[in-house]
Amino acid sequence: MDKLDYLTSRMEIIDCINRIARGVDRLDRDIFRTGYHADAILDFGTHIGNPDQHMDFFFDLHAKMQTATAHTICNHTCEIDGDVAHSETYYIYGSENTSGTPVTLAGGRYVDKFERRDGRWAIAIRKCLTTWNITPDGDVSAQIAEAFKLVGHDGRDREDMSYHRPSTIAPVRMAAIGG
Repeated sequence: MDKLDYLTSRMEIIDCINRIARGVDRLDRDIFRTGYHADAILDFGTHIGNPDQHMDFFFDLHAKMQTATAHTICNHTCEIDGDVAHSETYYIYGSENTSGTPVTLAGGRYVDKFERRDGRWAIAIRKCLTTWNITPDGDVSAQIAEAFKLVGHDGRDREDMSYHRPSTIAPVRMAAIGG
């Protein structure tokens, strides 16, 4: 891969991640979709499915449970091999809630497999983990933490799912969506 292709690819990949965050925070389906291939699989523990299923589930949840959200993109690493890239992106999530705990502040990681198809970089697989939550809401937070364990091993070691190549969705998780 030449330097210009590498730099262009890196910018397109991080721009894609940023557009997805903006799409969620604005509840804008069109912007959100630009970050994913139509057949992408998103595994967030509490929900697994394609981009449209994800939007149906989470956009409805965010609209009902929060008056505002902010998905802030932080540290980002990316390994590109031809038309496939693996990235790990840290995020901080904040929300103003409609009931219960007034504000939620949590952080985690997106572990993504990107593919360049017809010259366009987009996510083929996204795994999301919440690794900390400083404003837990009792039982709900405990249930969500348990659900994120279904996504893959979240560890401070080489067994962490971010090291797996190629990134795949576990068969048991795919079975949950009939895949």
